[in-house]
Amino acid sequence: MKKVVQAVFPLLCLIGTGVVAEEKVVELDTIEVIGVSPLSGRGVALDKIPGHIQSVSSAQLQDAQSTSLADYMNRYLGSIHINEAQNNPLQPDVYYRGFVASPLLGLPQGLSVYVNGVRFNEPFGDSVNWDLIPQGAIDSMSLMPGSNPLFGLNTLGGAVSLKTKTGFSAPGHQLEVYGGSWERHSEELTSGWNNGTWGYFIDLHHFEEQGWRDFSPTEANQVFGSLSWRGDRGSLDLTLAANDNNMKGNGAVPIQLHEQQRKAIFTHPDQTITRLFFSELSGDFDISETLQLSGNAYFRQNRIKSFNGDDSDFDVCDPDNGFLCDAENVIVEDIKGDQVLADDSVEGASNNTSQTHMRSTGGTLQSMFSDDIFGHENSFIFGAAYDYADVHFESDTELAMLTDSRGTIGSGILVKEARVRLNTITETYGLYFSDSFFVTDALTVTFAGRYNHTRISLRNQFINGEDKLSGDHSFDRFNPSAGFSYQVMDNLGMYGSYSESARVPTPMELSCADENDPCKLPNAFVADPPLAQVVAKTWEGGFRGNMDELMGDGNLNWNAGFFHTTNHNDIIFNRGGDSISEGFFSNIGQTLRYGVEAGLSMAVPQLFSEIDDWHFSTNYTYLNARFLDRFTIQHPLNTNQAATVERGDRIPGIPEHIYKASLGVDLWQRWSIAIDAQYSGDQFYRGDEANLTDPLGGYWVFNARTELKINENVTFFAKLDNIFDRDYKTFGVYGVADEVLGSAFDDGRFVSPAAPRAGWVGIRLSI
Repeated sequence: MKKVVQAVFPLLCLIGTGVVAEEKVVELDTIEVIGVSPLSGRGVALDKIPGHIQSVSSAQLQDAQSTSLADYMNRYLGSIHINEAQNNPLQPDVYYRGFVASPLLGLPQGLSVYVNGVRFNEPFGDSVNWDLIPQGAIDSMSLMPGSNPLFGLNTLGGAVSLKTKTGFSAPGHQLEVYGGSWERHSEELTSGWNNGTWGYFIDLHHFEEQGWRDFSPTEANQVFGSLSWRGDRGSLDLTLAANDNNMKGNGAVPIQLHEQQRKAIFTHPDQTITRLFFSELSGDFDISETLQLSGNAYFRQNRIKSFNGDDSDFDVCDPDNGFLCDAENVIVEDIKGDQVLADDSVEGASNNTSQTHMRSTGGTLQSMFSDDIFGHENSFIFGAAYDYADVHFESDTELAMLTDSRGTIGSGILVKEARVRLNTITETYGLYFSDSFFVTDALTVTFAGRYNHTRISLRNQFINGEDKLSGDHSFDRFNPSAGFSYQVMDNLGMYGSYSESARVPTPMELSCADENDPCKLPNAFVADPPLAQVVAKTWEGGFRGNMDELMGDGNLNWNAGFFHTTNHNDIIFNRGGDSISEGFFSNIGQTLRYGVEAGLSMAVPQLFSEIDDWHFSTNYTYLNARFLDRFTIQHPLNTNQAATVERGDRIPGIPEHIYKASLGVDLWQRWSIAIDAQYSGDQFYRGDEANLTDPLGGYWVFNARTELKINENVTFFAKLDNIFDRDYKTFGVYGVADEVLGSAFDDGRFVSPAAPRAGWVGIRLSI
């Protein structure tokens, strides 16, 4: 990217002569530098990196008025889409090129997320809780494509690298307040300051709403702070963050019920509480002009509680003997070993609860050498990382009864067979390197690799019969990558790369991997047969450039490329058992995700008059996600019937076509108006890996926003989502509704509807 920088020195007094000279206006190119590893430090010029990296600044996040970082990525970044399986604005599933980062246990997490160089995927299931990241504390974000080994485990399809604000990057003070539909309101206070040596930054954020669906309130309280020091040759940052979030998102609803009432839910509540404490000390030091050391150390604690009111897998025994039986007609026992009598208080519903207490520590040490080799510029990185996580997981199923609103009333009786008490320890060592060799000014070649060693230990704390749950597992792998970038001419570049990365089976997957003893997610884990780690191999190439010379004072940037990723020993949740939610994790061979992506952005100042500046951006992705090996699953509509997944069947939950566009205008440099559009193609319902039923239809959605700057201190803003009030669905899954709603509800399709038209207005005060 090129940017005109004017350096004007108005007066230069020549001592002793009184002669005055004036420097000329000089136009310089600004080189955008990107960090190629999770740790910050000296980076590499963007046009020298063999891949299409998408970056977002704090100013872009603020101007977009997005609810969260995930919301922004969904609207504006190429190859990203989300689904709303939880139906909560802070708990989306984020997909990039068909790989997911989700708060839900059980999904095959294929994206890694880093905050200031610290891995933010949870140690128990590699899940990503997007609600833990306050948007106002984000200074920049980079979306790294492909199976980049430098970003460690789970970087199968890409990595999200976040850098947070400091008193040096974000000095000033700001209060932002907005409110509107569904009683949603948000208050955020940020403050940053520095004196050239010391600085601080703090972000306080409160978010609350009643939700647009029944029984769906959410409250989030987030605090983030940093204390920073800057010296002539080094820097230090101490970062502290915490949150207390209480989110209710009642998930998918039977499609027949949704057609009757748009805001209806199936059963409730479905509640998730997250309480995070995060601390990190990071820094870098320039030993010389060509050698820099950087590193970090962190402590992270996250406590997650879930409460899910659901229908019941238990009923009166057949023949009726006065006791309650499970689906296999075995009498239910409570945790004391007593048989449970059948009555109204224990029939028709269950409360599934879990608590996950995760403590993680670790750090990274990295060196960067920029000495010339044989007269050529060269940038070499070598680093070592260590992560240790101690997790205690516990879950229970409480017998309950349904209320008229399909809520639950617990009986206090806990089922012995469903009780889980599990301790896991995950320890990971990583060694990595990257070398960018500048063959010529136009050609750069890059080599990189990472060795990972992971040890996972599981210990059962509640022995119920034979202990199949305890076990030890170890995984090792070296993942390489190589690529090139070539500047064909000043405004045209090309790139290509090959990369490998891996993810190891999570403790949660290893705890539920026995096809003869299926578990019910996310509660009951029963056995830990070995699973192979998933290995992704990615080929990628493309072109990028600009047409700034045609735009006058404006700019136009574009990109076009392809990607091809094959997962080996991929892991899925294979349904099996008497309940629609029961199953086990298994390796199912190879899966493929390939496609093309193209994007364009341009800014045209004074297009029609002297008062208007126009902005336009667009992205298109064709994404083909397929199974490459044949395997057997449970039929999505009949738990007693098997179905065969054939080579070439589409992977559920992934659309083939993703399109986005945004058009905006700034008037008088004070008033901006913008509209954005998104299209997501059809996708198969989760659970229909064999593609036996019709897919969930694609959808268009349009949103608008505006901002009015009264002066440099006061700004009013407003946004309107889903302008045309489209009733579209972002996610589909199969379930059983007739046991709760009656025989008329015989359609097994469940959907997660998107929110109807809604608007918010706010004010931003800055000093």
